[in-house]
Amino acid sequence: MPGFTFGAASIALAALQAVPASAFWRMGCPGRLTLERIDPLFAPGSVSGHVHTVSGGSGFGFDTDYDQLRSSACSSCPIKQDLSAYWTPKLYYMSDAEGSSFEDVPQSGEGGGNTGGMTVYYLQRGEDLNNITAFPEGFRMFAGDPGQRSKTDKYEAPGEAVSFVCLDYAAGSSRHLSIPNKRCPQGLRAQVFFPACWDGVNVDSPDHKSHMSYPIGNYDNGPCPASHPVRLISIFYEVIYSVDGFDNRWWDENQHPFVFAQGDRTGFGFHGDFINGWDVDVLQKATDECTNDSGNVEDCPLFDLYSGDECQACRLPPSVDEPITGKLDSLPGCNPPTNGPDYAPQQPCNTPAISTPEQQFTDMTDKGWEYVGCGKDGGPRTFQGGVYFDGEMTVAKCMDYCAKEGYSYAGLEYASQCYCDVDYQVPDRAPVEGIFGRCAMNCGGDSSEVCGGPNALSIYRACDDGACNNNMFTVNGTGSNNRPRALQSRSEMILPERSFV
Repeated sequence: MPGFTFGAASIALAALQAVPASAFWRMGCPGRLTLERIDPLFAPGSVSGHVHTVSGGSGFGFDTDYDQLRSSACSSCPIKQDLSAYWTPKLYYMSDAEGSSFEDVPQSGEGGGNTGGMTVYYLQRGEDLNNITAFPEGFRMFAGDPGQRSKTDKYEAPGEAVSFVCLDYAAGSSRHLSIPNKRCPQGLRAQVFFPACWDGVNVDSPDHKSHMSYPIGNYDNGPCPASHPVRLISIFYEVIYSVDGFDNRWWDENQHPFVFAQGDRTGFGFHGDFINGWDVDVLQKATDECTNDSGNVEDCPLFDLYSGDECQACRLPPSVDEPITGKLDSLPGCNPPTNGPDYAPQQPCNTPAISTPEQQFTDMTDKGWEYVGCGKDGGPRTFQGGVYFDGEMTVAKCMDYCAKEGYSYAGLEYASQCYCDVDYQVPDRAPVEGIFGRCAMNCGGDSSEVCGGPNALSIYRACDDGACNNNMFTVNGTGSNNRPRALQSRSEMILPERSFV
């Protein structure tokens, strides 16, 4: 197995040692940053046409640029030097052929307070493996076509750059160019390979595609055309959906019951978006030197890594006031299911405006408590004073208990637990500015309130009357202010007819 070459040694041996043809690293993003109608590529500053599932840096938002991503406080992906944003359309289940109702299909790893993520591959490919360029600052691109509903020529984009794998570890997994009409015991993996040939000038283009090209003759390798001569490092997305949870709910044995968020029943319209948030120098150095074929990010000593819990805590609250999960009467936006083969452009649609991000706390300032944020818990406990468990827990019950016992901090956890203290007994578990945290469990006594999460504390602090200020979380491009979303007025807007996202 080829090993790494580093520093002076790599320079001295550059002429002798080529990058292995199979060199790559696989970055599993265990958490999801957000899930909503958001797409700063095609719908900057507005609500996009369909729902996307997003992973990456917390600087992401309805308006996102390189500097904002580089200022991220965290990422739902593990490499700390990579604060890029990665997103794809959400998959839904259809209750019948007419689309009477829909349900979101969980991503692999979802449940128990965790969100599902994705895997991003970085691959060193091309004719000259020692001359691969990192994504420059400000770089962004798009792969696939949301309106596609039929197979395209193999050598034309998207061609085979979009594909699916029906995961079956017993009988053998199978690859398809569309969503297969068969059950997948270990889930359905949606995949998209991005173009890797750059024009060398433009970090973006109006369609977010023209500055890039696939190699000549194939989507994943080969020489670059003269129009796009610069070979960039290749990226490839995988998103696994737990379609096996719907195995007993197929309403037609001859066709699958799934649809992507833009109304795509075929899968030919699967697509991916990317905005670079890398420390470019680190990415270039990793491209040149991290040439192990193991795929493990841990094998590249250039990378500092977030833990899985840190990735799960990196989330953005929704800023579009509409249901997108659970049982739905229609797909969010105006996205009637279509089976092809005709192209299906996005239709103009009335949609709610972007509002203030949903806050995961209850306003207790009138009782002399302010929300500090979502902190972490573990062993030993973050708060080691009073303890109060109640299956009918509410935020007010916890505040009342801690106040009565003489404590100035109150933390709610696992929907039913309340912990109190005068200060943090483990200081590094305090909420961190810019990190939303894993506090997303409804209180046992009031489902409209949030009472922490798994090893996550919704933390409140006693404050002087008149000087209480809740910690309001903000998201780029929302005009976040100091009012909870429930108090924000809603307005209607029309998406332009040309929009196809």
